[in-house]
Amino acid sequence: MRSIVLLSALLLVGCSRDENVMQEVADRPFLVQLPPGAPPLPVPAANPLTNASVELGKKLFFEKRLSDPSVVSCASCHFGNAFADTVAFSIGSNGSLGFRNAPTLANVAYQERLFMDGGIPDLEYQVLAPIHDALEMNSDINAVALLLRDEEPYKSLSLLAYGRTLDAFVITRAIASYERTLVSGWSRFDRYLYANDASALTAQELNGWNIFSSAATNCTGCHSGFDFTDRDYHNIGLTTDHSADEGRARITLVSADIGKFKTPTLRNVALTAPYMHNGSLATLEEVVDHFATGGLAQANLSPQLQPFTLTAQEKADLIAFLHALTDDRSLDQVP
Repeated sequence: MRSIVLLSALLLVGCSRDENVMQEVADRPFLVQLPPGAPPLPVPAANPLTNASVELGKKLFFEKRLSDPSVVSCASCHFGNAFADTVAFSIGSNGSLGFRNAPTLANVAYQERLFMDGGIPDLEYQVLAPIHDALEMNSDINAVALLLRDEEPYKSLSLLAYGRTLDAFVITRAIASYERTLVSGWSRFDRYLYANDASALTAQELNGWNIFSSAATNCTGCHSGFDFTDRDYHNIGLTTDHSADEGRARITLVSADIGKFKTPTLRNVALTAPYMHNGSLATLEEVVDHFATGGLAQANLSPQLQPFTLTAQEKADLIAFLHALTDDRSLDQVP
């Protein structure tokens, strides 16, 4: 009898020790791999990246029960193509089309404001919008939390990461944590620029980079820096009718902001067609052709846009350079 009691005690001690080890591992900081040239990753002190938080965030990111009915997840519109979609407007849980083209989530951690109009202050708040949008997930985050909170591994990971059962607080912060790990910067261009690998780009791609950087095209007037974006808002003269979507003006209510949208990153741009806020341009060739025209004339057209002319070969070289911005590895760093 004593031996049975002793064995039981040892088993309990062993289980307790294993649980402590598991908790220690799960609570360790999640170390995001940053490519050469990348700025420090902005992570709010109130929501640090840990093994448990990003693992929980990834599971929730792929969880279709966030929607009503349970047919779409965050990954339904943001995954295969550099975490972007392949259609002009994504299809929501009830079959409705979304309002705008779903952009890539690559380097979303570096964005100061979210959405193409800058209407969301941070990633934590951003999580709420698609869940509650009738055109997207058509759900309620509190109902989702009740549905999932007692289910494993959600229950354990929530307690490990945030010391509380799954709720709206946990869902928003966990998904935001996972999204912050989606870092882009592992392209051949990065090897050329930051790792001093002169052989990383072909002669055609190098010429395309020179065209991209030239005063004639002025691409770098808006697409600059590590992420190829000034993170500002511009009217690029895509249309003169902004009744369907006023862009930045929907947030500021300022007429001068009508038709202005945030400059997107060009990282993995070869994978993220169709382009523009409404997915109206199907190919990179169409995008280059549009900017070459200088855009449709209107009062608040960005002064950065000026017409330019390229030969067929120069256009091909420019597009070849844009292809060289494709990552050689997955953006997903969470096992």
